[in-house]
Amino acid sequence: MTNYHLQENLAVSDSGFLFHASTGETFTVNETGKTIIKLLQQKKEKDEIFSQLVNEFDIEAGLLEKDYEDFINQLKNFSLIEVK
Repeated sequence: MTNYHLQENLAVSDSGFLFHASTGETFTVNETGKTIIKLLQQKKEKDEIFSQLVNEFDIEAGLLEKDYEDFINQLKNFSLIEVK
């Protein structure tokens, strides 16, 4: 299974504000995104993240799969996460 890790030079606030220190770019994520970021910081794997999201947000697994992959792809496109 692919494990994603946040870039070391990424600052994350409790309000969902992300700052990429290397590029100076800033990003804002919603509640679901904040939860995913928080779980990635804790080095949780995809199945653990899914379990948490389903319980916390009452999301259907099928919809969650697509939304999760879209969000991860956005994080990758902006070089906010890396594969380890």
